[in-house]
Amino acid sequence: MIAVNDVTVNVGGITPFTTIDFPGRLAAVVFCQGCPWRCRYCHNRHLLPTGEGGRYLWQDVLAWLKTRQGLLEGVVFSGGEPLLQKQLPEAADQLHRQGFEVALHTSGVYPERLAKVLPLIEWVGLDIKAPFDEYREITGGGNGKRACESLRLILESGKPHELRCTLDPRFFTVDRAEKMAKQLAELGASHLVIQVCRDEASRRNQLVSKEIAACLENILPAVTYRS
Repeated sequence: MIAVNDVTVNVGGITPFTTIDFPGRLAAVVFCQGCPWRCRYCHNRHLLPTGEGGRYLWQDVLAWLKTRQGLLEGVVFSGGEPLLQKQLPEAADQLHRQGFEVALHTSGVYPERLAKVLPLIEWVGLDIKAPFDEYREITGGGNGKRACESLRLILESGKPHELRCTLDPRFFTVDRAEKMAKQLAELGASHLVIQVCRDEASRRNQLVSKEIAACLENILPAVTYRS
């Protein structure tokens, strides 16, 4: 067993209590610092720079979580991109030893690291950015093939999961929505959660057009909308 002090996770923020980020569990969210992508609608831009360290020491986070035993059921690794943290598997193991279940929010940018983490977590949320061949338009250079491989891994694992997509109206047309939905369906995805995009200037949610909604619903078995 690796000692607590030998595990490093760059933590940029904490949400002490959530009922929505880990379905069916009362949980805390640990926001990991750093992300290789620059999605133009990102709401956690302060977490994008990697840096040498985060706002909190992982050892202090573990100590705080120990005081929440019996009150919380799970811990969610979010970000940023949690899979940037090379010792995420060891951190998940430490959380299990404290009696917590573990969830992961990821963009799927590192499928080889996801493969190592999947057996160690109870639930995973995967952000779908765009049709896989058009990821660069949203992520500022990210490779959609890697996200596609991550989706394959999740579906093949049978792990409880959620696929969600933020529909940026500056990017998504009916044709792009149709292409993305068909790609997901061909891989075996059955449910997609649509998250509305917020305009950073007005701070208002950008509504999903009826045409795009109808397109998605005609291809995928289940589509849910989340504001």
